[in-house]
Amino acid sequence: MATILFPSPIFGPVRSRRLGISLGINLMPADGKLCTFDCVYCECGFNADHRPRLPRPTRTEVAQALEAKLQQMKQAGELPDVLTFAGNGEPTAHPQFAEIIDDTLRLRDAFCPSAKVSVLSNATMAARPQVREALLRVDNNILKLDTVNPEYIAIVNRPTGRYSVDEVVKSIGEFGKNCIVQTMFMKGESDGQSVDNTGDEYVQPWLEAVKSIGPRQVMIYTIDRETPDQGLRKASPEELNRIVAMIEAAGIPASASY
Repeated sequence: MATILFPSPIFGPVRSRRLGISLGINLMPADGKLCTFDCVYCECGFNADHRPRLPRPTRTEVAQALEAKLQQMKQAGELPDVLTFAGNGEPTAHPQFAEIIDDTLRLRDAFCPSAKVSVLSNATMAARPQVREALLRVDNNILKLDTVNPEYIAIVNRPTGRYSVDEVVKSIGEFGKNCIVQTMFMKGESDGQSVDNTGDEYVQPWLEAVKSIGPRQVMIYTIDRETPDQGLRKASPEELNRIVAMIEAAGIPASASY
C-alpha cells in the first residue's frame, strides 16, 4: 500500500487535474497525518498509521517558506497558477489558519497576482466564524460533500469527531456562490460494504443538497492514486458524465476529473 505524505509547509509545484500548476501549502506536520476525516480513499493513508511526532508549522514558518519558494519560482520564470492549501490533513484545523490566509494573500499579490488561492477542505470547520471569514477571502473555497447519507459518511469519510451532514450542508450553503462543492464518486467495497455512490439512491439526494447550496461550481472526481483501502474502484467516465449532466441541468456549472 503506497502512501503519500507531503513536505511541510510547502510542496510542489504539482500539476493538478482541476487547478493547473499548483504550489501546495501543507499546514499539517511533514511526518504524519492530522485530519478531521479518515477517508478510506485518502492518498495520505489512514490516520492511525501515520501519527505525527512533529508539530504543525507556525504562521511565521509558513510565510517564510512560501516567500522563499515564490522568489525562487519568480527567478525561474515559472510562477504557479494557484496556491493550494492541501496536504496531510484538514488545513482549516490549523489554529492560525485565518492569519496564514492573510499572509498568503499578501505574498500572492506581491509575487504572482494572477494566481488563485485555493483551499481544499472537508468543511468540518466551515461554520467557525474565523474559518468562514478566511474562506470568504480566498479565490477558490472548495468544500467536500461526498454524500448526504450518514451511513455512507460513517463508512467512507469516517469523521473523527461529531459530524452532522445537515449542519455541514447548512454551513456550506451560507457561502452560496462563494464556494465550490467537491465530491468523490467511486465504486467497490470497504470492509465488506459497498461504497458505490454513483447510483440515483445517492446522487439524487446529494443533488438536492447541492441545489439548496447553490455553489459557483461543482467539481466531481474519482480515484486517481493508490488508496489505503484496496477494495475501492474508479467510477467510469460515463458515470461521471451522467452526474455532470444532472448538475448542469440544474443550472450549476460542473466538471469531472477521471
